[in-house]
Amino acid sequence: MKTIQDTNLKGKKVLVRVDFNVPFDKQGNIADDTRIREALPTINKLVSDGASVILMAHLGRPKKGGFEAEFSLKPVAEYLSKLINQEVVFTQSLLGSEVENLCKNLREGQVMLLENIRFYPEETKGDKDFAQKLALLGDAYVNDAFGAAHREHSSTATIAQFFPNDKYFGLLMAREVENLNKLMKEHSKPFTAVIGGSKISSKIGVLESLLNIVDNLVIGGGMRYTFYKALGYNVGDSLCEDDKIDVAKSLMSKAKEKGVNLYLPEDSIIADDFSEDANTKYVPEMNIPDGWQGMDIGEKSINKYCEVVLNSKTILWNGPMGVFEMKKFAVGTNAIAKAVAQATEKGAFSAIGGGDSVDAIKESGYADKVSYISTGGGAMLEFLEGKVLPGIKAIEQ
Repeated sequence: MKTIQDTNLKGKKVLVRVDFNVPFDKQGNIADDTRIREALPTINKLVSDGASVILMAHLGRPKKGGFEAEFSLKPVAEYLSKLINQEVVFTQSLLGSEVENLCKNLREGQVMLLENIRFYPEETKGDKDFAQKLALLGDAYVNDAFGAAHREHSSTATIAQFFPNDKYFGLLMAREVENLNKLMKEHSKPFTAVIGGSKISSKIGVLESLLNIVDNLVIGGGMRYTFYKALGYNVGDSLCEDDKIDVAKSLMSKAKEKGVNLYLPEDSIIADDFSEDANTKYVPEMNIPDGWQGMDIGEKSINKYCEVVLNSKTILWNGPMGVFEMKKFAVGTNAIAKAVAQATEKGAFSAIGGGDSVDAIKESGYADKVSYISTGGGAMLEFLEGKVLPGIKAIEQ
C-alpha cells in the first residue's frame, strides 16, 4: 500500500481529498468534528514535511450546480484553522484564475481548502475533464476520504489517473483499509457480527457476505421484524419489509447450511406510539400485538447477545438494537456497547461502523474502549460486501 508515511513530498503542491462532510447544529456550529480531526494526521504530516496542502472536500448534497451558502465549507475552513494553528487559505470562488493563483502562490507548509467540490455537477459524474482541471492545481494526489471511497467521483477516483507516479493513500485511508482487511481476512474466531438498523434491504449484501466468514450473526434493530414475520410471528405495527420476507427466509436457510449461529431477539420492549412519551410494555416472546410496535430488545435478548459478544475474539458491530435516539429505548444498544468494550478489554478485536453505531458507541461512553471505529458508513458496508471501492482502486492501479 503506497502511503504518505513512506515518502516526503517537501516542496510539492499536494492535492488531498478529505471527508469534511460534518453535521451542523441549528445555530450553524459544527456538531461533530470527528471527520475533521481524523484528517489531521495526514494534514500535519504533509505540513511538517514542507508540502503545500490543497484540500478538496464536499459538504451535503447541493442541487443547484453552483455556490449555495448553506453548503459552503467556509465554517469548516475557520474551524480547521484553529485545529492546526494557522490560517487556512480559503476562497468562495470556484475554479478559475483566483483559485489557480492562490494555489500557485501557496508556500511550503501552508494549507488551503477549496470550496465545496460538489458545487460542480461534474464532480459526482466522475467527469474526466473536470478531474484534469483539478489535477493541474497540484503536483501529487492523496486520497484520505474513506467516507467517500465508494464514490466514483472526479476528486475521489478519476483524478488519480493524472498522477501515475505521485498518488498515495492518506494515513486515515491506510488505517481504514488495514483494519477492514484484518476484520475480513485475518480475524480470530469466534467471529461475531452484530447487525442492527431499521431495514433489511440496506444490509442484504453485507449479511450474505458475512455468512461466509462469521461464526455468529446477531440481529437487532427494526430489521428483526422482517425475520419475525418470515417465521410466522405477528409483528403488530412494527417496521417490516413485506417484500423482503423471502430474503429473510433465504438468509436464515443459508446460515443453517453454513453452520452460522443466527440469533434473533427472543423478547421486546414495545410501545403504542413512536415517541418518547408512548405507553410501553415488555413482551417475553416474538409476537407483538396489533397497535403496538417494537422499540428495543428485551432483557432475555440482551443477556444472550452480551454472552455471545463476550465470548468472541473478533466483533463487528453495525447498527443499533433499538430506537436508541430515545433514551428509554437505548437500553439494548447501550448493553451491546458495554459488552463490546468488555470483550475488547479481554483481547478481542472490535470494529464499529455505520453512522448510528458510531453515534451509539460515543453516547454510551465506550468509544475509547474499542479497537477501531470506521469513518465511512456506506464505504465500510460496500467493503464488507466484498466490492472494490473506486477510491481505493484508483490509488492501487
